[in-house]
Amino acid sequence: MMLLKGGRVVDPVNGRDGSFDVLIDGDRIARVGRDLAVDGATVVEIPSGLVVCPGLIDMHVHLREPGQEHKETVATGTAAAVAGGFTAVACMPNTSPVNDNAGVTEYILKKASEANLARVYPIGAVSRGQQGEQLADIAELRQAGCVAITDDGHPVATAMLMRRALEYTRMFDIPVIEHCEEQTLKVDGVAHEGYHASALGLRGIPGEAESIMALRDISLAELTGGRVHVAHMSARQTLDAVRFGKARGVRVTCEVTPHHFVLTDALLAAPVPYDTNVKMNPPLRDAADRDAIVAGIADGSVDVIATDHAPHHYDEKQVEFDRAPFGITGLETAVSLCFDRLVHAGCVSLARMIELLSVNPARILKIPGGALSDGAPADISILAPDMNVTVDVARMRSKSKNTPFGGWKLRGGVAATIVGGRVVFVNGDSRLRL
Repeated sequence: MMLLKGGRVVDPVNGRDGSFDVLIDGDRIARVGRDLAVDGATVVEIPSGLVVCPGLIDMHVHLREPGQEHKETVATGTAAAVAGGFTAVACMPNTSPVNDNAGVTEYILKKASEANLARVYPIGAVSRGQQGEQLADIAELRQAGCVAITDDGHPVATAMLMRRALEYTRMFDIPVIEHCEEQTLKVDGVAHEGYHASALGLRGIPGEAESIMALRDISLAELTGGRVHVAHMSARQTLDAVRFGKARGVRVTCEVTPHHFVLTDALLAAPVPYDTNVKMNPPLRDAADRDAIVAGIADGSVDVIATDHAPHHYDEKQVEFDRAPFGITGLETAVSLCFDRLVHAGCVSLARMIELLSVNPARILKIPGGALSDGAPADISILAPDMNVTVDVARMRSKSKNTPFGGWKLRGGVAATIVGGRVVFVNGDSRLRL
């Protein structure tokens, strides 16, 4: 048994925000209370200023395995996850082969078991091969362990296919996670359609390419009663669409990424013009979009913060902007960015940050976690809100290092990560001894 003693416990589900002890017995939380005294337990004193909270869950990561192990593996991706404070991740199906059948799902779960770090929840494909033509065998995927379906990297190709996916997933009460992008508006765009893309001669992607598809899918969710989750929302028009759907009682939820609520398309031009580490899909939008996303986080319209962790090999990014792949890594910078730009900036409370990073992902995916309840899995993140963090790319656990945040100085970080009662990460700068 292990007793975490005297830390500030922030547990929104159970209404806790104060000094509590947490008793871990095996892989479960045995009890949470004040001044617990337990014979035989290993006592860990939590230094003043650290926060004990339900394990963080990232519901949008790319682990790349099978097939793209030069970018990331399940082992390196989950090592990055626990270093970033995440006790669980949900991984996208755009592997090679695509996770559209039980065999691939089972392979991913086997690799996660071997790594024995963060929990891994596979997400299956909507369509076979993510080709947008025939539905994958959703029942098979669900039985194998998938917690949602998506054709992430591509939108669901047709309204009829999306309708059928929503109808089918309603039987299992799992969400369809949608990469909202109207392809005939995006065409071959590589950056946000605006001043900076025009000045640099880059083909643009308007925000409406995202919001039009979101409106389609929200309408279909209303028609079918299914659950749709808007991935990596970036445009203010899409936020309006989500609010519209929620006001009508549609079963719609949404997520945003740290890079979309921190950065803007001004980075296309400076400090390094054409830096491919600021190329992602959806693209960085303008300041009005960024500010709208922050407002949506603050007012409760946004349900989840997810990283869209998208590792790419160094050589793949060191090409012309048009040719470079979309995406950046995010698992090891998310918590610091949330603290620095949301909590310390006064946009949200710490409890709200925990809702966005733990409570709501668990609720949407219907997976264990999100609360420090008696008998719950002992998945715990210990956070350091005032830790001074300098983003050191060379020390990242991810196999790929494609991030625009290298060298950034931020306030707030991760002290330790506990998964199933096991300490899987401790930050040596945290004053915590586990």
